[in-house]
Amino acid sequence: MDHCHGGTFNNFLVLKPKEVSLFDLIHLLYTGDVCANKAIDCPEGTDKIPSKWRRWALVVSLLVQMVLLALETPMAVFGLAIEKWLNCFYMNESSFTKTFANFLKGNKACPDKDSSDFRSFIGILDRRIHLDTDIKPDNSKYHAHLSIMAAKAAYENENAITTVVTDKWKMEFLEYFNCWNEFEKETSTQAFMFCDKPVDANLVVIAFCGTKPFNAVMWCTDIDFSWYEISGIGKIHGGFMKALGLQKENGWPKEIKRDDEHLFAYYAIRKQLREVLKRNENAKFFITGHSLGGALAILFPSILALHGEEDLLKRLEGVYTFGQPRVGDAEFGKFVRGFLEPKKRYFRFVYGNDMVPRIPFDDEILLFKHIDDCFYYNSLYRGMVLREQPNKNYFSPLALIPKHLTATFELIRSFVIGYVKGADYNEGWLMRFARLFALLVPGLTPHCPQDYVNCTRLGNPVAPADKRD
Repeated sequence: MDHCHGGTFNNFLVLKPKEVSLFDLIHLLYTGDVCANKAIDCPEGTDKIPSKWRRWALVVSLLVQMVLLALETPMAVFGLAIEKWLNCFYMNESSFTKTFANFLKGNKACPDKDSSDFRSFIGILDRRIHLDTDIKPDNSKYHAHLSIMAAKAAYENENAITTVVTDKWKMEFLEYFNCWNEFEKETSTQAFMFCDKPVDANLVVIAFCGTKPFNAVMWCTDIDFSWYEISGIGKIHGGFMKALGLQKENGWPKEIKRDDEHLFAYYAIRKQLREVLKRNENAKFFITGHSLGGALAILFPSILALHGEEDLLKRLEGVYTFGQPRVGDAEFGKFVRGFLEPKKRYFRFVYGNDMVPRIPFDDEILLFKHIDDCFYYNSLYRGMVLREQPNKNYFSPLALIPKHLTATFELIRSFVIGYVKGADYNEGWLMRFARLFALLVPGLTPHCPQDYVNCTRLGNPVAPADKRD
């Protein structure tokens, strides 16, 4: 069974899309009897779900995961083909003629997918890899800007990340993590660690990779409404816990037996972090991530707090997330605020109509809540502190027309921003095509790192002092 034994979790609800049948979905929808359903794992004696809307939410989550799992291989093959073609195109000076001519001549027209020159789909959408030289380390924007650039770099392969950190940022690359998800039986969680200088570092950064556009398992993690309840901490999104290194049989033991073939993100990163901070006594660290990476970024210190890692938490400078989905319930939020306050150390950035920070839904049906205020930026990159992003659950009919009007403005802006703000803000044809698609689905394109990078560069810095009482 896909739950944790030994009393670690006494209350949980875990969706099992790999074992579901049409009968199970119908049975769940009309009876709400989770204990008698093969698609659900939960403790014996768990009450039926009386709310038909919550049952619908679970059924939709299961259905979407079933479809994604069925498309896992085609999505991966298609994604790799798209990325290779785009890399070939840009390697040949964005010329279709040169690309085709080199292909006919048998010349190497595309970098290897593990080379330092290869870029992911996310990296091609926004090709900027340099830090903004106008934002110095003593600038109030610096940590946020470095965070989003690191979160964006986390989508790349190890060689590409190493080159960016060492050659472009002139910093010290420490380690790349490619980690095991015991529930999915594959390495589906990536992160990397670097510091500002090789000796006597002041700053250590951990960056988690977000949801890759063509990775079905990552998408399943995002829309999985499973949860586990940890006594005294609250209910936490099951998909994110599995991605971070939840143990199937033991939950979150403080220590696990080392397995070099199957590294678990939380344990591998914590081990390296201990060693780096021990070598650099003056160093602080911060954690960052975009999308799914943002969820893992706030969950990582939460498990440190669960394990009583006070020495590490004292040196936590901040958690910076961009387009982060909701991670747990209100009790979990109270727990996180407890170890991150009174000093403000959690910075959740939300741009415009980004759909992902608005899921899973926050209503009387589902239990997920955002932990704290957000640093919200509109389409003019004007920032403000809000308790919750506008249109908090995205699908409000009242927001339909404003969302499409904003998407239209963002498409127009993509053609002029380079002239107004400089060449570094030019958007390529791929990003403009995505903007065009956003006229139909306005919430997807604002989730791209492009706008979050712009927020940290062009937007006004939103300081903790701006926080409402």
